[in-house]
Amino acid sequence: MSEEKLTRRPLTSRNTKWAAATTSWLVKKRVQPNTISVMSVVFAMVAGLAFIWAGKVGFGPRVGLFLLAAVGIQLRLLCNLFDGMVAVEGGFKTKSGEIYNELPDRFADVFVLAGAGYSMPTSPWLQTLGWMAAALAVITAYVRALGVSAGTAQYFIGPMAKPQRMATMTVACVGLAGLNIFKSEFDLMQIALLVICAGCLVTIARRVIRIVQELEAK
Repeated sequence: MSEEKLTRRPLTSRNTKWAAATTSWLVKKRVQPNTISVMSVVFAMVAGLAFIWAGKVGFGPRVGLFLLAAVGIQLRLLCNLFDGMVAVEGGFKTKSGEIYNELPDRFADVFVLAGAGYSMPTSPWLQTLGWMAAALAVITAYVRALGVSAGTAQYFIGPMAKPQRMATMTVACVGLAGLNIFKSEFDLMQIALLVICAGCLVTIARRVIRIVQELEAK
């Protein structure tokens, strides 16, 4: 399927056996997709709180908190995968499903990225970068939704769409856990947030260009 015809985010994990088996289990348990969507915010909040707590404690506790944040981020992504699969493949779509699919994601992005800005007490610019990354993440998604409202296809192009943002954060969390084992103050989170901010700006520009081109071609 060409990029212009996409209506769902292309995810290779959607076609795996474990994803299909998990979806089947959730459907049998009659877990509603909207509930899964809301749970993604809960896991993102866990990650955000772990980041904030990490900025207030010493090296030892930070290791566990950064790993907890990484787990929270990945569970958030799993919720993002399974809410759609249960809704579409499981036949549990609701009329309000699109609201539950989009709105919790925006809160989740802010909880994770803004929270990351408080994760290292030695960085004076980290809080600013965290909030900037959170704002740019929301704008990135807004541009895609704006295109759809104007009548274009869904543009999930990157280089810093949601999966890439969360992958960057997960790598940063694991890396910081390792650095804190050796009591290093190297600010890997600052680099990760800079990468996300720069990537979001490029992503916003690419999506706007595609949307404008499609509208002008009609």
